[in-house]
Amino acid sequence: MTTEFIAQMKMRLEEERARLERDLGDMGKKDPNNPGHYQPHYPESQSNSDDDNALEMAEFNDDLSLDAKLEAELRDTQKALKAIEDGTYGVCKYCKKEIDQKRLEARPTSSSCIACKKALTQEA
Repeated sequence: MTTEFIAQMKMRLEEERARLERDLGDMGKKDPNNPGHYQPHYPESQSNSDDDNALEMAEFNDDLSLDAKLEAELRDTQKALKAIEDGTYGVCKYCKKEIDQKRLEARPTSSSCIACKKALTQEA
């Protein structure tokens, strides 16, 4: 892999990290007791009707699911950036072979080659 390609991927990953942190910050605040996690804001409608309370709970549950997904994406992005720093970016964590650049372009956070990913997911 060329240094230009690595630099391009690093820039994309840094942009993605900033976006994810911004999105997570918009949804809630960092959890001071659990680094790397965010606490979504609980929606308050200022009403005590059963319908409004049910709607608030449904919205909060949706936010929890989205928060978990964004946190996982942020962790993957941070791992990929760390791999760039360590000089291991683009190397499959299972077979230690180089990951195809097309795969990394499609999914910059990939840590495994297609063959190993298929084997792990038992795809034919």
